[in-house]
Amino acid sequence: MYPAQFDYQKATSVDDALRALAENPDLKVIAGGHSLLPAMKLRLAQPPALLDVWGLEELRGIRREGDMWVVGAMTTHAEVLRSGLPLFPEVAGWVGDPMVRNRGTIGGSLAHADPSADYPAAALATGTQFVIRGLDGERTVDADDMFLGMFESAVQPGELLTQIRIPATITASVYEKFRHPASHYAIVGLALARHADGTVRAAYTGAGEKAERLSVLEERLNAGQAAGTGLVGAAGLLGDRFASAEYRAHLVDVLAAKAAERLG
Repeated sequence: MYPAQFDYQKATSVDDALRALAENPDLKVIAGGHSLLPAMKLRLAQPPALLDVWGLEELRGIRREGDMWVVGAMTTHAEVLRSGLPLFPEVAGWVGDPMVRNRGTIGGSLAHADPSADYPAAALATGTQFVIRGLDGERTVDADDMFLGMFESAVQPGELLTQIRIPATITASVYEKFRHPASHYAIVGLALARHADGTVRAAYTGAGEKAERLSVLEERLNAGQAAGTGLVGAAGLLGDRFASAEYRAHLVDVLAAKAAERLG
């Protein structure tokens, strides 16, 4: 099966991309394409026009600015994997396979907000910030406000995610994952990060319609307690032919215990 017919254009700069999006609201941004192209092939998505931002070098690279790491949205998973970032390199190692990691981008994954993606849990645990740009300027969104629902992020029509800002002061971090054997997406993924003040932030992905902070686990770990069980109820979690909601709730407990032991 082939995708439905579509128009195609390449952006030459971020400003050029934003102008194109303002002129044609039907444009769908594409970078690595590992989320959008499979959906188009299955006719689950049928955008009439694509805007290719893959060649925008201004959106690539990783650099340190004071207490923050600044990561361009077009930075590939492979580049993240080889970097000195906290937590994200471990998470990147769980993403797809070498082909996906060499082409897929961190910004595309985070903006896409797939409920089974790995990075959203890492973003929530680390307290990552997102720089989102439109024709009227740019704004910064905290991780807690970034993921709004299934395939829904804070990036609005006409905007581009340009930077991911990750605290460089994290002292320890861990990611545990129970993955689907074929797609490698998370049936459940769980991230922990210890911050400079000694507090631990926790988040999970794959179990619900979006990645979520795991406040019960945070409270227990920050009080010096074991992770324990009953961290999240099955009500509201996803259930499908791969795993029931009850099983996903159980996996959260199992992965939390493993992650807490590794974090120390």
